[in-house]
Amino acid sequence: SIQLLFSCNGQPVKRKKGPAPKMLGNEVCSVCGDKASGFHYNVLSCEGCKGFFRRSIIKSAQYNCKNNGRCEMDMYMRRKCQQCRLRKCREAGMLEQCVLSEEQIRLKKMKKQQEDETARTSTVVTPSPPQEAPTLDPQQQEMIEKLVAMQKQCNKRSFLDRPRVTPWPQSQDLQNREVRQQRFAHFTELAIMSVQEIVDFAKQLPGFLELTREDQIALLKTSTIEIMLLETSRRYNPAIDSITFLKDFSYNKEDFAKAGFINPIFEFSKGMNDLHLDEAEYALLIAINIFSADRPNVQDHDLVERLQQPYVDALRSYIMIKRPNDHLMFPRMLMKLVSLRTLSSVHSEQVFALRLQDKKLPPLLSEIWDVNE
Repeated sequence: SIQLLFSCNGQPVKRKKGPAPKMLGNEVCSVCGDKASGFHYNVLSCEGCKGFFRRSIIKSAQYNCKNNGRCEMDMYMRRKCQQCRLRKCREAGMLEQCVLSEEQIRLKKMKKQQEDETARTSTVVTPSPPQEAPTLDPQQQEMIEKLVAMQKQCNKRSFLDRPRVTPWPQSQDLQNREVRQQRFAHFTELAIMSVQEIVDFAKQLPGFLELTREDQIALLKTSTIEIMLLETSRRYNPAIDSITFLKDFSYNKEDFAKAGFINPIFEFSKGMNDLHLDEAEYALLIAINIFSADRPNVQDHDLVERLQQPYVDALRSYIMIKRPNDHLMFPRMLMKLVSLRTLSSVHSEQVFALRLQDKKLPPLLSEIWDVNE
């Protein structure tokens, strides 16, 4: 079958037409020397190293070598030193961009099915009988109204806490350490308020408290930054190319950079702004994001998937009612959740960079973003 290799910009690149190269049966893994099973993540490798690289990337695993990263990798040492095994995977040419999480695969399949369905319906020339207009059932209507009300209540609490945020410094002197620290504190305090909003919202979601405490924490640890980025995109003002928090705190790209933060969020926010989502669609997207069963350390995957499904169904029905002529809006919105996964990994690199600059995060952010001080 045709294998897809994913280039650095995330776009699939198909092999040239013609039969795929045949395996002779004596190829060895480029990482450990075991028998290779094929090309995986851009490299000829065995099933063991393929699985190890995939797990390491999905979990953003950090390993330590007892030999200062100098282990020679073979079939024996691959079990003994994970850091050197991961290093050898990368040296051999394995690409992180090729690794898709289960959730990304599921969303891509869903988008493909929706596109196929749209293509089929568009090719039918015989007149079809008029279909009944889609409607939300009473439970879905009640759930959506509750989600929107919950969000407004959480946002209201943050607005009341606004006076406690460290003021944005008036000085523009980037060489002044105190000014830099004040900017950083201002943003981290806004982030803490956002985290508290998300946790409060999640606890009120029907079904969330049915999960074990461990699964609740596992879901929130990974989804929080993605929801923060999604919420940030709601506050984007294209007229002034700025993001506004708590009604009157507005920041442009330069402000983010001055505080020590990188800003790919602006491009994402522009894309979200083009979709013109309303409060209900944002609230449903956030609920779907929280109940993502493929998060690291989640134990009860089946329960998480069952809890997510009503929100997916409600979003699909809601979109069909609100945008009856845009058959691709539903998969387009779900694909934004895939984009958030990419932004989240950029954020992880950014947090690591901030630690190298000795910018210590507050304890709540360190815990929720899994930073080991």
